Amino acid sequence: MAAAVRDGVLSPLQLVDEALARIHARDRNMNAFSMVRAEAARAEARSVTERPDLDVLPLAGVPVAVKNNVDVAGEVTRAGSLAGGDRVAEADHPVVRRLRSAGAVVVGLTAVPEFGLWGATDSPAGVTCNPWNPKFSSGGSSGGSGAAVGSGMVAVAHGNDGLGSVRIPAACCGVVGVKPGRGLVPAEIGVDSWGGMTENGVLATTVADAALMLSVLADRPDLADLEPPQSLRIGLATAAPLPLGRVDRHWDAAARKAASAAAAAGHHVESAELPYQGATFALMLRWLANAAREAASVAHPDRLQPRTRTHVALGRLALRSGLLRPAQVDRIEARLLDHFERYDVVITPTLATAPPRARRWHRLPWLANVVANVRYSPFTPLWNLVGWPALSIPMGIHPRTGTPVAAQLIGQPGSEATLLRLAGQLESAHPWRRTAR
Repeated sequence: MAAAVRDGVLSPLQLVDEALARIHARDRNMNAFSMVRAEAARAEARSVTERPDLDVLPLAGVPVAVKNNVDVAGEVTRAGSLAGGDRVAEADHPVVRRLRSAGAVVVGLTAVPEFGLWGATDSPAGVTCNPWNPKFSSGGSSGGSGAAVGSGMVAVAHGNDGLGSVRIPAACCGVVGVKPGRGLVPAEIGVDSWGGMTENGVLATTVADAALMLSVLADRPDLADLEPPQSLRIGLATAAPLPLGRVDRHWDAAARKAASAAAAAGHHVESAELPYQGATFALMLRWLANAAREAASVAHPDRLQPRTRTHVALGRLALRSGLLRPAQVDRIEARLLDHFERYDVVITPTLATAPPRARRWHRLPWLANVVANVRYSPFTPLWNLVGWPALSIPMGIHPRTGTPVAAQLIGQPGSEATLLRLAGQLESAHPWRRTAR
């Protein structure tokens, strides 16, 4: 699309009108968007057409969706909650500013569960469904962005990831999801970016598109270069992170399929076991505490969803307990660094099971939400805790649910380019259907 605009074959307004038409036709029952910026997007498209640097813009005229928990100038940032005020953002968040500077046009804001706390996207406004099978969730918390890309309404979307919130919906919706390592892309999400656990990332239908958008968000053009990597040492770790956890055999097979493709491409692959010990307790404490920090500044705390009120109350206890210590994370990361002396990349399943059912999870008790989240997504949170890069790529379709399965690629800090290049190789070996429609 960007190349066609740069070459004068298409105009930004044509691309935006086509995207708006797709959203109008497909989003009625999917609820990917919490707000569609039809007239504002058309005005932005006309402005892009008039830019003197149009012929060099990396995202010239490309319609993008932005998760509604970062500021878009002129819009209200609700973060999936009725508890906030109606303050209109006066300026763009840095990642939105970078997207617009690169020529992208924000066509809408995508749905998010309250404060991005949950792994399924729903709210009083509706349930965001999986584009491959509407009986199932699109995942969360960037579930609106995942559904928007997975259904072909937009080719790329912004998301952010605090416990897997880009990789989970990417895996559910059959698209590429990239969580960069800490500091590569401006964070500035919520109160303190969940204590440094949350990063802004990308959802896209191809590795090349994901790499291009990440290069814009990071202001690193070199990240768009997908030359095949030199021979890598790869560990395959499919064991469940939780002692009593279970990994669906089709999700296990997705990781093994990715590992086999890597071996066929000339990389050295061997079985591995990740040192998960201690991570579950540290993660649960921070999941609770970060919710309490977010809720402390809301305008209308009485409007919080019941599950969130429980989460916040427990989070306040966690904050008062004195159990949140940096040394916990330091020990976990030290074990991981020691482990990764043997590997450049580790491959796991992205999820342990198929997505939960598409339903109004915000009406269910706190424990039901926690159990559903932990059961199906135990593989993603550790990499937020330590701030390492990770991405998810599609690796087939689950025969029972008809929803995608996916593999997760993980590397040490600074390995984003390696992960993207390996993902590009795997995509070439096992190309996926780009959208559900």
